[in-house]
Order: sequence, then structure tokens, then C-alpha cells
Amino acid sequence: MSDSERQVCIRLMDEAWPVYLTTIDGEGFPQTRAMFNLRNSEKFPKLKSFFSKQQDDFFVIFSTNTSSTKIEDVRANPKASVYYCTPDEWRGAMLGGTIEIVTDVGMKQAIWHDGWEKYYPGGYDDPDHTVLRFHAKRAKGWNQSRTFRIELGD
Repeated sequence: MSDSERQVCIRLMDEAWPVYLTTIDGEGFPQTRAMFNLRNSEKFPKLKSFFSKQQDDFFVIFSTNTSSTKIEDVRANPKASVYYCTPDEWRGAMLGGTIEIVTDVGMKQAIWHDGWEKYYPGGYDDPDHTVLRFHAKRAKGWNQSRTFRIELGD
């Protein structure tokens, strides 16, 4: 992996809006949906310091409803992908890996934003509020006219 490919991925992860999450449903079909890109510091400035403390450059988390079908998907099959892109710049990166349900209440509280009560009326510890953590194993992407593949390991 070259530094430029890594930097393209990290820049996309920090700037793209939104991020697309794909899980596999119970029948084996991919299910893609747009999610808040919590790493986007323009949209979520409060989380800039949270992400800067993470040692994994490819640290990805999502906030979602426990009652959503993606939670069923994750419980049945943890394989997933996330996709970041800035089409106007001809850049995109798909990260493939696994996703897990985070049970740490501290993380739920750390990423909580005012206004999310419309999604989770009970606040950060609402039973219908779940945090997902994605673990990237590989990245495939495009940077203008060049494609790349990065193996990130386990």
C-alpha cells in the first residue's frame, strides 16, 4: 500500500457525506443504506477529538436503531462493507470487513449529539440506540483514473 492510497482512503473517510453501509440479509442479499458519516468533522465537529484518539486509522462506527433490520443482518452475518466517495473529485473507497454491535455504554455516550432524541427519545442509553463498529480488512478504491487495492490485515 502506498501512502497516497492510504491518504485517499483516510481523506474520504473524513470528508465524504454520507457513508454507505452494506450488510447481508437473511436470504443472502446485500442491503445498502446511507448512514451518517460520524468522522465528517463538518457535520459532527464534536467527534473530531474522539476519532483523533483512535489508534486505528480505519476506525469506523455507526449509530443506529436497535430495531432496524441492519441489526438482524449483523447478528446473522457480520460481513459487511462501507463505501465512501466524492464523485465530483472522482474518488471512492470501499472497505470490506466485519461489523459488531458495541455494548460499551461509554462509547454510546461519547458519540451522542444533541438532537438525536428525534431518533432515540431516551437519550444515549435508549434501548433502541445501538452503536456498530466496523473492522476493515481490505480497501478497494479509485482515485481519478487509477484504481487500487489495500490489504489491511486482521
